[in-house]
Amino acid sequence: MQVVSVIGAGSWGTALAILLARKGVKCLLWARDSDFAQQLQEKRENTRYLAGFPLPDSLCITSSLKDAVCEANVLLMVVPSHGMRDVLNAVSGILRSSGREKAIDAVVSASKGIENTTLLTMTQVMEQTLPVSLHGSLAALSGPSFAKEVAQGLPTAVTIAAANLELAGELQRLFSAENMRCYASADLMGVQLAGALKNVIAIAAGICDGMELGDNARAALITRGLAEIARLGVRLGANPMTFAGLAGLGDLVLTCTGALSRNRHVGVKLGRGIRLKDIIAGMSMVAEGVKTCASAWDLARLHQVSMPITEQVYRVLYEDRDSRTVVRELLTRPLAQEFDVHLSEQ
Repeated sequence: MQVVSVIGAGSWGTALAILLARKGVKCLLWARDSDFAQQLQEKRENTRYLAGFPLPDSLCITSSLKDAVCEANVLLMVVPSHGMRDVLNAVSGILRSSGREKAIDAVVSASKGIENTTLLTMTQVMEQTLPVSLHGSLAALSGPSFAKEVAQGLPTAVTIAAANLELAGELQRLFSAENMRCYASADLMGVQLAGALKNVIAIAAGICDGMELGDNARAALITRGLAEIARLGVRLGANPMTFAGLAGLGDLVLTCTGALSRNRHVGVKLGRGIRLKDIIAGMSMVAEGVKTCASAWDLARLHQVSMPITEQVYRVLYEDRDSRTVVRELLTRPLAQEFDVHLSEQ
C-alpha cells in the first residue's frame, strides 16, 4: 500500500491527507472543482474547510479523478454520503477502462451516512458500483475524530473495519501514526451504522442544549440514543459490542457534546427556534445527520425497530414539529424496562 488517493477535499478528507503525508505516505488529494484544487495548490492550505493547517509539500493536489484513481493503491473515499454513488460510478468507469482493478489494494469509506434512496451503507453502495474483483477489498474508517484535532496532531483513536481482518490489519498500520491509534474490526455493518446514526442523536442532543434542558437530559438522551442505535444494528446483523466501542459510544459522545460538531450545531439552532432551511443556509459544510435521519427512520420502520429519538428528530426536520412538543412526547411515552437480553423493542 504505497500510494493513497483521498477522494474529497472537505475538512475530514484534508485532515486525513495531512495525517498520511506527514507520516511519509505518498498521498494525493482530489478536489472536484478545478478552481478549488488550484487554490489548494497555490495557497498550500484549505482555507475553505480546514484553515490554519499548511498542506505538507509532499501532498499532491489534483482535480483529475482519473489521475487520482490511476496512481493509487488505496482509494480513501471522503465525499458526502449523498454524493458517494455518483463519484463511485465515475471511479468504477476509470478502473474498468484503464484495467487497473488489480492494482487497487483497498477502497476505504471515511464518510458517515446511509444512502436515502436505497438505505445502504457506503460499502454496500461500493458493492453495487465497483468491479466485483474489489468487493473483498472494502473497508470503513470511523470513530471519534474531529478533523481539526487530527490536523492539530492531538491524540485520536479510531476503528478501521473490513470483512477480511487481514485487510483491516494492513489498513490499521497504514492509518496509525504517532497521535493516531487505529483499532481493527471485522464488523463493517456495525461500524458504519454507528458512525451514521450517531449524527441523528447529536441533532437531538443539540436540541436539548438549545432548549437549555440541562446536563441530565443530555446524558439520558445519549444513553437512550445508543440503545436505539444498537437495536437497529443488531437487527441488521452487527456485533452488539461494536456499539460500546470507539465507532459507537466514543463517536456518539464526541458528536453529542463537542463544540466542533456540525450536527449538534444544527440541533442547538433548532432548539432555539431557528428554521432548518435558515440553519443550512448559514453552514459551509454538510451536517450528515439531516439526510441520514430520513434513512434511519425508514430503516427503523422497514425492520420494525423502535427508535423513538430518531422518530422525533425526523418530525422536527421533515414535518416542522416544534422542539418542545417532541421532547414532551419522548418524556411521556409508556414506561419500559431499561435492559433486555435480546435488545427488544423499547
